[in-house]
Amino acid sequence: MRAGGRQEKVEVGTIVTMDRIKADKDGNVQLAAVLLVDGENITSDAKSLAKVTVTAEVLNDLRGPKIVIQKFKNKTGYKKRQGHRQELTRVKVTGIK
Repeated sequence: MRAGGRQEKVEVGTIVTMDRIKADKDGNVQLAAVLLVDGENITSDAKSLAKVTVTAEVLNDLRGPKIVIQKFKNKTGYKKRQGHRQELTRVKVTGIK
């Protein structure tokens, strides 16, 4: 499946953490399929994959670990410190059709 510029390998029941999406908690979202493997059959054709949707249930919204960014320039006294926490959403795959 593809979500937020990333691709994840999933099956029904898989819990995935991805970039924040605008959806209600306990709501369902439709995600695009990139590659479909069904036993021996592998589907990568865009026309065939347009019919396939991955359904997922939103479990919760969370924030990732804090990272610290520091900038420093020698001999000028310039120092800058900044932090960032990525907004994330955890979903559970409920169906692939």
